[in-house]
Amino acid sequence: MSIIAWIVLGIFAGAIAKAIYPGYQGGGILSTIILGIIGAFVGGTLFTLLRTGTLQITAAGTGLTLPGILVAVLGAIVAIYLWGLIRRSSNA
Repeated sequence: MSIIAWIVLGIFAGAIAKAIYPGYQGGGILSTIILGIIGAFVGGTLFTLLRTGTLQITAAGTGLTLPGILVAVLGAIVAIYLWGLIRRSSNA
């Protein structure tokens, strides 16, 4: 996937995940893009693990399609949750 496609996928997935996830996440467009790209990797890896039973670090393999965006959004939600846990433990 080209860098432009990664950025577009990151915008869509990060924005949808931030809208779905309860609470305030903060950050601007750059953090949304990064969150979406990380979500694509987290979602793709979890999807591959569930489908094949092997752990492979992959992006949402279907690209800029509806299933690819859904996998990236689910991964971004997981990334938001994990980032919240990391921030809370560092503030304690």
